[in-house]
Amino acid sequence: MLQEQGASSASYLTTKEVADILRVKERKVYDLAAAGEIPHRRITGKLLFPRGELLDWIETGSAPAAAERPVVLTGSHDPLLDWAVRECGSGLATLFNGSRDGLDCFADGRAALAGLHIPDSTGWNVEPIAARGLKNVVLIAWASRARGLIVSQNATASITDFAHLKGKRVVLRQPGAGGATFFEDMLKREGMSATDLELVSGLAHTEYDAAVAVAAGQADAATGIEAMARQFNLGFVPLAEERFDLLIDRHAYFTEPVQKLLSFAQSTACREKAASMGGYDLSQMGTVRWLSE
Repeated sequence: MLQEQGASSASYLTTKEVADILRVKERKVYDLAAAGEIPHRRITGKLLFPRGELLDWIETGSAPAAAERPVVLTGSHDPLLDWAVRECGSGLATLFNGSRDGLDCFADGRAALAGLHIPDSTGWNVEPIAARGLKNVVLIAWASRARGLIVSQNATASITDFAHLKGKRVVLRQPGAGGATFFEDMLKREGMSATDLELVSGLAHTEYDAAVAVAAGQADAATGIEAMARQFNLGFVPLAEERFDLLIDRHAYFTEPVQKLLSFAQSTACREKAASMGGYDLSQMGTVRWLSE
């Protein structure tokens, strides 16, 4: 059948080849993959479709059985969440790879939940998730966080707003991180570019890494959250109140590791920890922010 359509005889097919076989646009193939309705793999960031499984899917006319997601929390790093995962004994493994990469990882079924803080036109997180066409997922509020600039003690007098970063040593977050997206938006808003800054070598892959770079004297400033600035006794310039949410697979939501984490999040111990760290608002923690179809 595939050969009759002119497709490759390779073990894995491209999105275009699959679109040709199904006689649909490539966008539809992406949507089917995002919804888990067609067998696929993501290899080095590229969608590939196992030929044998695709043939079976076409012949049976049914979606592949949903694979059980690994007990992994991916996405952006949040120090309170990191602490809670360990403190409650959830057994969740963590892969803090940034909001965008975390969303990719979740969409591919390689994680049970993902921490996100991606700015969009109306707020945070909802639009980037909705655009993926994901099925059977729920977005749960974790916390609102004070987002801004973490500033070294030596630079607190000279950096009191974003425009003062001109000519200063700045460490950047990795591409795809929510903090990186926020920083890029702020540059555009202020009519600035990366050439206005003295960029230090290397990237900060977590909120912790960003604060460490400033505390170690490697940079004058970095985008970060108030909790990290406080932990290292650094200056902080508030710029926004951001939402940090958890995207959770509905089936995984009811598993013991996820329920342990969510139950612990409502505890007095968790709220006291957030208060001691500073910069957190937990008033909406646990509320449903968005539901897929």
